[in-house]
Amino acid sequence: MNIQQVAIVSVPFGKGAGTPGAELGPAHILHAADLERKLAELNISYRLAGEVSVSSPLPPLQAANAKNLSEVHEISNRLSERVSEIVAENAFPLVLGGDHSISIGTIAGLAEHYANLGVIWFDAHSDLNTEDTSPSGNIHGMSLGISLGRGIPLLTGIRGISPKIKPEHVAIVGARSLDSGEKAYIRSLGIACYTMHDIDRIGIARVMEKVIGRFKQITDGVHVSFDIDSLDPREAPGTGTPVRGGLSYREAHLALELLYQSDLVTSAEFVEVNPSLDQNDQTAKLAVELIGSLLGEQIL
Repeated sequence: MNIQQVAIVSVPFGKGAGTPGAELGPAHILHAADLERKLAELNISYRLAGEVSVSSPLPPLQAANAKNLSEVHEISNRLSERVSEIVAENAFPLVLGGDHSISIGTIAGLAEHYANLGVIWFDAHSDLNTEDTSPSGNIHGMSLGISLGRGIPLLTGIRGISPKIKPEHVAIVGARSLDSGEKAYIRSLGIACYTMHDIDRIGIARVMEKVIGRFKQITDGVHVSFDIDSLDPREAPGTGTPVRGGLSYREAHLALELLYQSDLVTSAEFVEVNPSLDQNDQTAKLAVELIGSLLGEQIL
C-alpha cells in the first residue's frame, strides 16, 4: 500500500453492543498495547486524528427493536464527517472501536469518495440483521446491512447516500454464527461469504486470493472492517460476542499480510476489543499486531 500518512481515529463507543466494555477498546489499543510504538517501528507516518464520541443520554428515537438508536445515529454522523475529511486529505483512515456499529459511520464517510468501495468484513457474524430480524435489537448486528441500504432509514440515509456499498463489493470472512434471516439475505443477493467451513476446506490463503482477485477488477478502494471476534476466543478472549472455532493467530495474520501485498486497501477499522473481558490486554495487543501486518510488517 502506498500510504502517505495514517490518521488514527479513536471511537470509544459501545452503545451498539449488548455487553458493555467495547468503549474501552481504543484506549487499550493505543496505550496498553502501544500502537504508536508499533507504527514507529514500521517507519509509518501517522497522526492522532482525535476522538469521536457522543454525550449520553440523548433524546430517544423511536424504533421497534433497535437499542440506543439516538446514540448510534449521532456517532455515525460524527464519525462519517471525520473519516470523509481524512480521505479528502489523502490520508489513510485507521479507526479504532468501539463496537461494530461504528462501521456505519466509517463506511458512510468513505462512500463519499469511492464509487465502488469494496468492504472485507472479518467477523464471526455477518451483521446483516434488521430491526425486524434481530434477536437482540443490538445495532452492531445490523451494521453491514445498514451500509447495504437494508434496515432503519435514519441510519441507511446518513450523508444522503444509500446504499453506501453494493452486495457484489462485499466479502465476509470468518463467519460461523449466522441467523436465519441473514442466511436468506446472503443467498438472495449472492454476497461472498467465506465461512470457517470454507477456510477449513481450502485455506485462508486461497480465500484471500479469491477476494483480492475479484476486488482488483471491480472496486476503486477497499475498506477492511476487522471484528476481533473473527478470531477464535482462545486467541482473542477480550470480546463481547465470542464464538468458538474462529480464525487462528496465523490465519488472521496471513490474511492481512496478503491484503498489504495486494496494494488494494485504502482504509481500515478494528473493533470489538473489550478490555473488561480480556486477559492481561492479550486481545488489545493482538489487535496491534494485526494492524502491523495490514500495514506492512513482515517476519523477514
